Amino acid sequence: MSRIGKLPIAIPGGVEVKVLDAAIEVKGPKGTITTPRHEAVEYKVEGGQVVITRKDDSKVSRSQHGLRRALLANCVDGVSKGWSKVLEFNGVGYRVAVKGEAVEMSLGFSHPVIFQLPQGITANVEGNKLTISGIDKAKVGEVAASIRRLRKPEPYKGKGIKYENEQIRRKAGKSGKK
Repeated sequence: MSRIGKLPIAIPGGVEVKVLDAAIEVKGPKGTITTPRHEAVEYKVEGGQVVITRKDDSKVSRSQHGLRRALLANCVDGVSKGWSKVLEFNGVGYRVAVKGEAVEMSLGFSHPVIFQLPQGITANVEGNKLTISGIDKAKVGEVAASIRRLRKPEPYKGKGIKYENEQIRRKAGKSGKK
């Protein structure tokens, strides 16, 4: 049996979980999010927690068991606490600013780069750090990865956009004539 799938999901106070025909709706203080259902697993909301069980022992139901539990747990955490990723801008002249629903960045190009934020995602700037936050874990991660992709950190000087806790493998530069 799936070690992750058999764990019940605790529903914190202020969060409501509804099992619908095609999806599961999770409402909380930060908003509402839905995740799709799969016919190979069953969802039961009982006693302040959600229990996910599989209908049979087929390969599809075994593979969906842990996945659907993890997706639902991410939704519950998202509407109660929220998700965030922090990006660090390193380099001379690298700047970031949030203007409405857009992030404006100076990344060493001849023009500023403007990134439109999708619905449900917010950004906050403190110095050279950009915090991306929202209730959907996948969307927060995808937006952070898209911004990082604009100027990946390079291994010689470490210039670029990196995650806050990311370690950049540094390389030695050219060695001069001896």
